[in-house]
Amino acid sequence: MVKLVDITVDNFMEARRLKVKDHQRAFVDSASGILSRGYAYKDHRPQVFMIQKDQTPVGLCFVKDLDEEPACYDLQEFMIDGNHQGRGYGLQALKLVIDHLGLEKKYDRIDLCVSRQAQDAIGLYEKAGFKDNGYVDPDMPDFMNMTYTFE
Repeated sequence: MVKLVDITVDNFMEARRLKVKDHQRAFVDSASGILSRGYAYKDHRPQVFMIQKDQTPVGLCFVKDLDEEPACYDLQEFMIDGNHQGRGYGLQALKLVIDHLGLEKKYDRIDLCVSRQAQDAIGLYEKAGFKDNGYVDPDMPDFMNMTYTFE
């Protein structure tokens, strides 16, 4: 069973050891970078979760509040360790993140930005219900902005 677990002193080192496949490193921050963002964005109510399959760490997720327009949850990083990809853990974990934020319901949407070259990630986000919102950041034209809207 896949679950989301808060990062603690007891599991921090395990979380730091997670890493994506070599060809994905251009698209996803390192585990240490993701964990650091949880601290760096401390004024934006960061939520960093370790994704576990049973008791085994398999990934990380970082989401924060974005209070400027459009106000939303900002899914900044989502990664499944390269040794655990292709087993459905990413979709299961992404649905858990959506459910968690949907219960909280501070915002009516989750936004993310993904490289157009990261086709596997785009496919995962689409399977979870995210859609291209059509916005193209002039500073990042090679990235797609996607939105999940709570019903």
